[in-house]
Amino acid sequence: MPRKNLQNPLKKTQYMFDGEEELLHDSFTFFFGKISHMKRRAKARISRFVYVVLASLVLGFLPVYLFFTSGLSIIRSGSGSGSGFEAGSSYGLSSSVSNGSVSGSSSGFEAGSSYGLSSSVSNGSLFCDRASIRSDICMMKGDIRADSSSHSVTLYNSHAMDETVKIKHEKIRPYTRKWETDLMKTIGELDLIVKPSSGIDRNCDVHHDVPAIVFSTGGFTGNLYHEFNDGIIPLYITSQHMNKKVVFVILEYHDWWMAKYGDVVSQLSDYPIINFDNDQKVHCFPETIIGLRIHDELTIDPSLMVNKKTMLDFHELLGQAYMPRIRGLIEEEKLKTEQYYSSKPKLVIISRNGSRAITNQDALVTMAIDIGFKVEVLTPKRSTELAKIYYMLNSSDVVIGVHGAAMTHLIFMKPSSVLIQVIPLGTDWAADAYYGKPARTFGLKYIPYKILPKESSLYRKYHKNDPVLVDPASVNSKGWEFTKRIYLSHQNVRLNPQRFRKHLVRAYDYSQGIKDEAGSHLVV
Repeated sequence: MPRKNLQNPLKKTQYMFDGEEELLHDSFTFFFGKISHMKRRAKARISRFVYVVLASLVLGFLPVYLFFTSGLSIIRSGSGSGSGFEAGSSYGLSSSVSNGSVSGSSSGFEAGSSYGLSSSVSNGSLFCDRASIRSDICMMKGDIRADSSSHSVTLYNSHAMDETVKIKHEKIRPYTRKWETDLMKTIGELDLIVKPSSGIDRNCDVHHDVPAIVFSTGGFTGNLYHEFNDGIIPLYITSQHMNKKVVFVILEYHDWWMAKYGDVVSQLSDYPIINFDNDQKVHCFPETIIGLRIHDELTIDPSLMVNKKTMLDFHELLGQAYMPRIRGLIEEEKLKTEQYYSSKPKLVIISRNGSRAITNQDALVTMAIDIGFKVEVLTPKRSTELAKIYYMLNSSDVVIGVHGAAMTHLIFMKPSSVLIQVIPLGTDWAADAYYGKPARTFGLKYIPYKILPKESSLYRKYHKNDPVLVDPASVNSKGWEFTKRIYLSHQNVRLNPQRFRKHLVRAYDYSQGIKDEAGSHLVV
């Protein structure tokens, strides 16, 4: 299960804006009440006072107005439904961005323009968009030098003359959980600087003729959900249109991350990655993107992609990444002819050890076999090959799993197959937001199974009328620590066989119908 995020971060922001509007309303009421009072006392002075006030207001609020009309109309990627890049848009940068500027066109995106920086950022420009609650993203074009020793990316502008002056200076932490302020403090901060070309103080050690994308694999990396949701999928969204002609520069780099996701990374870039924190060289690029775009939980919104890419395209890319290994697995399966060819629908149970485990899993396997499934049990570990998991799930008809990070593997399943998510007490909202909604969007037949209090191990720890059992929402409202301690870390599930069997039969009938439409079944 994703950490620290049971509450929708967007709701918190809306409350903040609502409060500001209320405060603004009260301030203006007070202000104009004072004007009325002064008018009654001194009619002769009021005109001069109003003129002065109006002039002050215009001068004071004009910069704010310009900032918001440009910033809020540009990139809204990742703020949920109805927000983000407009279809057919560019990076949100108008070709009218002036040299050395940091603001985009107030008109927002240019419909029909490409995602390439060359058409959207003028040479010598730095643009930062901070409108999204999920992530910041900055773009630079020109003579760019990335220097790990100063943790900076500097753009040298030939149009500026005074070498002692920094034309622009921005800071960014390139990670996609911007609203989690404590977490973001653990992400390396980069200085983005625009300086005159006459002030070049570091020569290039390595020249690159393709753009760079700079991002972090820190934060919650280590949790499967966050590795895909906060990292791999946003990396795909940000880079796939570049046709592998891009260099990835990684902060908070981990060798194990590259070993785990190297096959996927190689489908997005033809170039070796740069471990920025440990690299002592100055790398020069013609264009640079700092930060990643994110649309929603485990989601790619095709309306925000210039080429209308979807999660199905991402799923296909994963298949291409894992295919060399999958071919070997297929050959191994062919040696077991009776298992390779099957007329029965294949059901995979994603098994958990520790918390949120199905304690009567053996009975579940027996019941599924009795219904007519061919059953396999998957117990993913850190050392389990992702290619093996992909092959196992992509060749399945039905997958069962208890709510948790392992449900992220739903993106390995083939569309139209069935996902049954067992939802323990106290996890309803998170189960649907993080896995239910993405599963439906991805095209899976999603069947949620909300357990009853008697199916939870908590039923033997608390009185039957305790809020923990009858009102989990009130417990969750006390904060993340309560949710984690009670519902996530110390709860197991014992399925009611009669009740769960109905869901299994439903899944069996559905998968048989799909197979009848597709003809004979071959596991590949």
